[in-house]
Amino acid sequence: MSYQKLNRNQIAERVAQDIPDGAYVNLGIGLPTKIASYLPSDKEIFLHSENGLLAFGPPPAAGEEDPELINAGKEYVTMLKGGAFFHHGDSFAMMRGGHLDIAVLGAFQVAANGDLANWHTGAPDAIPSVGGAMDLAVGAKKVFITTDHVTKNGEPKIVAELTYPATGQKCVDRIYTDLCVIDVTAEGLKVIEKVDGLSFAELQAMTGAPLVDATQQN
Repeated sequence: MSYQKLNRNQIAERVAQDIPDGAYVNLGIGLPTKIASYLPSDKEIFLHSENGLLAFGPPPAAGEEDPELINAGKEYVTMLKGGAFFHHGDSFAMMRGGHLDIAVLGAFQVAANGDLANWHTGAPDAIPSVGGAMDLAVGAKKVFITTDHVTKNGEPKIVAELTYPATGQKCVDRIYTDLCVIDVTAEGLKVIEKVDGLSFAELQAMTGAPLVDATQQN
């Protein structure tokens, strides 16, 4: 059977479905920032950005951008009623103090035990430091990962053990890829959803760690 991978917008929309009402959420740089455009209007969700924003909204309409309203990825945002600005140090205190319910981050690799690598591949021109990703990975109550299932070269991004420098250890709770949704559990990597037409055997062949098929439980 043939299958269609999810695009980046579809991954963001899928993650948005799992963010509960009243949650305080940090959206990491890259794909995670797209989630802001898909949050349901019937839920009150407080988005946090490490550069010092709380309760911001989706990107502004063309021509309405405010150069002083940007997220950590330097993308334009809007502010919701009751939104707040604060010092970078206060923002990191929120991140490190366990005040965020969910952090949504990208990844280069996720290990079977939930270890995360998302800042360095060992390439000589890579960014020089881990930045706020480490604080989010260990400070948030839950960590969701958004990523392609494999690299552009077809190598698995979900692996038995990290080969890239770690951002956080045993910190990932759920992985959203362009092929599936995986829960990281003590019993293993449980596939709870996969795209239509993709067999479990095909998914396993593209994954560098053993998977458990939990799709029949939903």
